[in-house]
Amino acid sequence: MAESAKWYVIHTYSGYENTVQATIYKAAENRKMQDLIQEVSIPVETVTEISDSKTKTVERKIFPGYVLVKMIMTDESWHLVRNVRGVTGFVGNASKPVPLTEEEILSLGVEKREIRVGYAEGDQVKVVDGPLDGFLGTVDEVDVDRNRVRVVVSMFGRETPVDLELDQVEALK
Repeated sequence: MAESAKWYVIHTYSGYENTVQATIYKAAENRKMQDLIQEVSIPVETVTEISDSKTKTVERKIFPGYVLVKMIMTDESWHLVRNVRGVTGFVGNASKPVPLTEEEILSLGVEKREIRVGYAEGDQVKVVDGPLDGFLGTVDEVDVDRNRVRVVVSMFGRETPVDLELDQVEALK
């Protein structure tokens, strides 16, 4: 198929998110539509609650009443999702659901991009972009989740820590 799968938001009855997710997977499997409906996700966050001097970790839905589905939009796939018990409809125009943008998908954390870095803490690197282009330094800290690296560079005879993006430095060979 020429069209690629996109993420769409489904509005559900509150509290039915898990049921809707399981039902969509089951219906897609029964109708042999796994190629059209690829993934169903409920965005959750892990929260630590402290009450009565007890701490417990709980998963909370970020958007109660909403489920994300990665699918190729066809009449058949639209009807399958739309007719699941607990689904009130797609977010967007009633007849034409609006897919999420690339930025929205990344900010929701639905899809993770794997970032491989060719350096680690203690490695010598060269800054290849930005105002410190050409400076050499030592990696102090790497934070892949935030796309940041702290490099200690020598400026004017002083060791200075500098926060940069992961692609602004490269390992020295």
